[in-house]
Amino acid sequence: MKTVAALSLLLAGASAFVAPNAGQVSSTALNSIDEAFGVSVETGGKCPPLGAKILEGAKPDALKWFQNSEIKHGRIAMVATIGFMVQKFGVHFPLYLGPSGSNAFSPESADAWLLSSTSGVTFSDVSQAAPLDAISMVPMAGWLQVFFVAGWFECIAFERQWNQDNDIPGDYGYDPLGFTKRDGGWDSEELTSLRLKEIKNGRVAMMTMAGWVANEAIPGALPVWHP
Repeated sequence: MKTVAALSLLLAGASAFVAPNAGQVSSTALNSIDEAFGVSVETGGKCPPLGAKILEGAKPDALKWFQNSEIKHGRIAMVATIGFMVQKFGVHFPLYLGPSGSNAFSPESADAWLLSSTSGVTFSDVSQAAPLDAISMVPMAGWLQVFFVAGWFECIAFERQWNQDNDIPGDYGYDPLGFTKRDGGWDSEELTSLRLKEIKNGRVAMMTMAGWVANEAIPGALPVWHP
């Protein structure tokens, strides 16, 4: 079951790597892929060979599509690392002021709320499971909710990024903390630095989750300390 859950996590976003049809893009090709935002000192200021090959001859809209995909996956991975550690370390929070068996203060109780009446799984059961086991305990109705919300978000993101001709990859108009409302706007040095940091942290998070999931599915696969 762990292997199935691991493969599901790794393959869930596979469709996101299908690039737009190059024939549908009317923009002119980039002078150099090394000039793309996100290429930095880690690779000597050049796009890695594999990436350069994939993006060979890519036009601006196609590159923007790949940049959006990287940022989305990075953001999901950053949230996933927090969720993984919370589950692994056994940190749990009160569930909607429910019965004692559904919250962190008293995880054991015959009165625990059911997560799925069909399988008989309770929130208490999930709180004590390993990360990949916890994923496999989510009922189909739960997954339908996840996919519905993800699809709804993708529709909004597509509208704001493509139909509204937004030139900044990853900017979907949702900024409740006002990070983008700075002097100089997107061209400011501070915001440019924050954008690059987000991309780099997202890359680290994606590698981290790949290692953690591999180790959960195949114990010992990641021969360094990890949660």
